Amino acid sequence: MISHTNNIGFSFLSHKGSPRLQLLTIDNEVIDKFIKCIDHLDVQSIEYKPFLRFYIANCLNELTKNTLGLCLLDILKNRQTGAVLLQYENDKSLVGEQFIDFNILLSTAISHLIGLPNLDSMSGKFYARFSVKNEDNSDSYLRQAHRRMELHNDGTYVKEKTDWVIMQKILELNVEGGGSLLLHLDDWDELEKFHSHPVAKEDIQWGSPSSKNISYKTTHPIFIEEEGEEPIMSFIDQFAEPANMNQGLYLYELGESLEKDSNTYNIKLSEGSMLIINNYFWLHGRDMFFANKDLHRELLRQRGVFIQ
Repeated sequence: MISHTNNIGFSFLSHKGSPRLQLLTIDNEVIDKFIKCIDHLDVQSIEYKPFLRFYIANCLNELTKNTLGLCLLDILKNRQTGAVLLQYENDKSLVGEQFIDFNILLSTAISHLIGLPNLDSMSGKFYARFSVKNEDNSDSYLRQAHRRMELHNDGTYVKEKTDWVIMQKILELNVEGGGSLLLHLDDWDELEKFHSHPVAKEDIQWGSPSSKNISYKTTHPIFIEEEGEEPIMSFIDQFAEPANMNQGLYLYELGESLEKDSNTYNIKLSEGSMLIINNYFWLHGRDMFFANKDLHRELLRQRGVFIQ
């Protein structure tokens, strides 16, 4: 596993639920200094001026003597780990919209320490905010509270690479259930069965509903591998468009296998915390929520590429 002895301003250890997932905690002193460092900026400013996103990333990194970015990249690029649960202690000095805005700035600093976010076509920005409530009439499972969102990889239906995903909880009211589901590709019991299947190397067409604002379709196999490298995966059951019976049955059986796998972890996030995963090593999903007419969870998502 990862070993860093010179970290400054944060600590990390393996999550008790999954030894692969690294729990990284930023010290309160660093958070306080970061708040002061970016006090003259707001969310609109980083939306309008992309260079400010790198500025706030550098502010955070310098407060850790430039160790945070390196540590995050080491964890995320290492196949044995590949995932971080990043948290900090909220001292309650930031509340309401002020708390939400700070967390958008914090996750933006993190994303620009590890790479460059892709344009999120759903929002038209480099990040997306979306709510989950008790009732939903959307065209995908993303906002549907009362069903399990199956394990998948992000970016299956776009042409851009999606090396990593950040999922941050920025608001939660009257919520029970809805834990984040994680399964590392190498922990999947039936990986070899589906990786060695003839359909695994076939191009499959991928599309998306209108809410995603993607006008094209793309094709690629589910498993991707370079010579001498272990396989990586790009799969989502909702948006696969099989061309024949063999592809359709393979996709069905693969999805059933993933959902039944006993190595899936259910991780609870606190407000302000974020999961950062290597999108090609990990599949992620969401457990169902218990019904509550006042249920409200708001999440922030960024996804992009490594640039270091």
